[in-house]
Order: sequence, then C-alpha cells, then structure tokens
Amino acid sequence: MRKSNFVQLLACCLLVPLFLVGCSKNGQKITIVGSSALQPLIEQAGNDYHLAHLNSNIVVQGGGSGTGLSQVQAGAVEVGTSDVFAETQKGIDAQKLKDYPVAIVGIVPIANKAVGIKNLSKKQLADIFTGKIKNWHEVGGKNLPIIVINRSRGSGTRSTFEDLILNGKDAINSQEQDSNGSVKKIVNSTPGTISYISFPYANDQNIQKISINHVVPDNKNIPSNKWPLWSYEHMYTKGKPNKATAAFIDYVLSPKVQKEVVPKIGYLSINEMKVVRDSQNKVSKIRN
Repeated sequence: MRKSNFVQLLACCLLVPLFLVGCSKNGQKITIVGSSALQPLIEQAGNDYHLAHLNSNIVVQGGGSGTGLSQVQAGAVEVGTSDVFAETQKGIDAQKLKDYPVAIVGIVPIANKAVGIKNLSKKQLADIFTGKIKNWHEVGGKNLPIIVINRSRGSGTRSTFEDLILNGKDAINSQEQDSNGSVKKIVNSTPGTISYISFPYANDQNIQKISINHVVPDNKNIPSNKWPLWSYEHMYTKGKPNKATAAFIDYVLSPKVQKEVVPKIGYLSINEMKVVRDSQNKVSKIRN
C-alpha cells in the first residue's frame, strides 16, 4: 500500500469514532423521574419517540410522585411525573412548575385470591386500611388475618387512595412498598394480603381485583366517575421546558399517543373524561 493511501485510510478510521461521538453528544438528554403508575406509558412513548428521532435520549425512572416533584423543582431532572397536583405536596412550590396532564389512571384494591372476597363497600375498605377490620371473615371471606400492604409515603397512588377512600386519614402502620410492581408481587404470593395498584399493573390473573360497592374496576366506569378511584397523570417541568423536552411532551399529548398508546397500556386519554377533578378532589361535570 502506498504511504499516501495508508495515511488517508488511517485518517478516515480516526474520524469515524469522532463522528459517532459527536452524534451522541448532539442528542438532548431528557431525564424523567417520578410516578411508577405513569412509568409504563412514558417508557413506551419514549421508546416509540426514539425510533422516530434516533438522536433523542430519554431516560425514565420511577421513585414515586414525591421524588419526581422534588427532583424537577431542584432542577435535577427535566421532567417530574406525578399522580397528584404539585400544590398538594409539602415543600413544593407549584407556581414554579408547569403542569402537563397527560393521562388518567385508575386505581384498584387488590387482594390475594385465597381471601375469598371480590367486593367490598367503601366503608369496609376504609375500615380494613385503618385497622378496624382485622380478619377476612368479618367481611364474608376466609378465616385469615388481614395483612395490609401500603405504598410508601410520597407515593401519589397512596395519596389518592387515602384521600378518596380513607377521607384523608392515614392507613395503619404496615409493610410499605415503593412501586406498583413490588406490591403486586407480594399480594400475589402472600395469603391474607390486600393493597392497591394502578390499572396498567392489574393484568395478573393471580391477584383478585376488588369491586367497590359492586362497581367493577374498569376504564369504562371512570369517565363518568362511576368508578371514583382514579387520578390525573402529570408531567411537570420547572418553568418553560427546553426545546427537546417540549417536543417530547407534545408527542405524549399527540393524537397518536392519546388514541393508540394510552388505551393499549391501560390508561384513559384525558380527552375521554366527562368530569374534572380539582386539587381538592372536588368533581364537576364537563360542559358540552
């Protein structure tokens, strides 16, 4: 090989990795942290978005709504996801955050199948989680001690459950888990257990979904508030988002995601609701 050709080849070989590194640096990293209830949707949307925008770099993590809100307020992440309104959380200045409601998620009480119960009244459910009812036979089930599994403090799912079912009262001290997935795994394998998870995680035939006042936990019952245990899923940014983050949020709110991805994973589009709920959990009908 002639020396000049060798030098040219060597130069090309050196330029290729430099070009690839340059491409990786051009992509704007978007870190999204918070609600485990919203995590499946954002992960799927992030994967789909990347296929259409190969230079994008979207990192999605859980940790709970409290973590998401505190992290985005501190400027540590581009987006904090939450099941609850930022203004309801201590230590969060909601005026500094921009709210993007992107979906509706249902929440369902679940129990180990061995308890022998498929329906509870709202009062019975509240009495179980506040410790007044301690055995399943008290509500028509098997003679088994009730084991309450709760979500960790800071969980938006827990806040919603306690506000809507316990009327703001705290549940009894019990084992706590920091994600929907870990709750489902424990309830599945431990006799006597009861807890609650978001609808997208409730697709396991080995757990018993509990109706409330004989209303079936189904997305069809949420838009009219017939099934009242639901919450908005929020994406929060600290002030106006940067261009890359704004583009991804626009994608999540696009008709493609709202009509196709949202229902496929188990959520409801915000466009389907016939009622609205404010930060104080007051519900009003949407005017046509």
